[in-house]
Amino acid sequence: MKSYFMTMASYNEWANVRLYAMARGLADELYRRNVGAFFGSLHGTLNHLLVTDRIWMHRFTGTGDSPRKLDAILFEELQSLEFARRQEDRRLIEYVTGLSDEEIQGDLEYSTTGGVLQRNALGDLLAHLFNHQTHHRGQAHVMLTVLGVVNPRPLDLLVMLREKPSA
Repeated sequence: MKSYFMTMASYNEWANVRLYAMARGLADELYRRNVGAFFGSLHGTLNHLLVTDRIWMHRFTGTGDSPRKLDAILFEELQSLEFARRQEDRRLIEYVTGLSDEEIQGDLEYSTTGGVLQRNALGDLLAHLFNHQTHHRGQAHVMLTVLGVVNPRPLDLLVMLREKPSA
């Protein structure tokens, strides 16, 4: 089970690097344009992904920032957001690396952003975190197309596995 989450953590980092590289190719006005997505713009979506990872990592570890609003804009500038994203991806990889299969199968008690106490298996929560990232990266990928990026680079897990077979 741990090897699956190690692969997902590696994939998460790989896909984010690709996504941010494409975002850097956009003019700032396009990057911030509201295209009708759940968080409005690519800027809002990328911030949301960092927000939620920080919330989950705080729940998992008890350390780090834990934003209170899912639509918080943590960084106004793409460069600063990308730097923080890379740090959070490394933090997530290190966290997963340090887990045992027993810990992954164990339960975690946490509070939702609305303050409701919950309990779930840590493995289920990790699966949610990675699925959530993939969901919103898919939205971001569509935004890139809408904003004029011709043939955005694929973010498929299989592409990463072909490029990085040891992941």
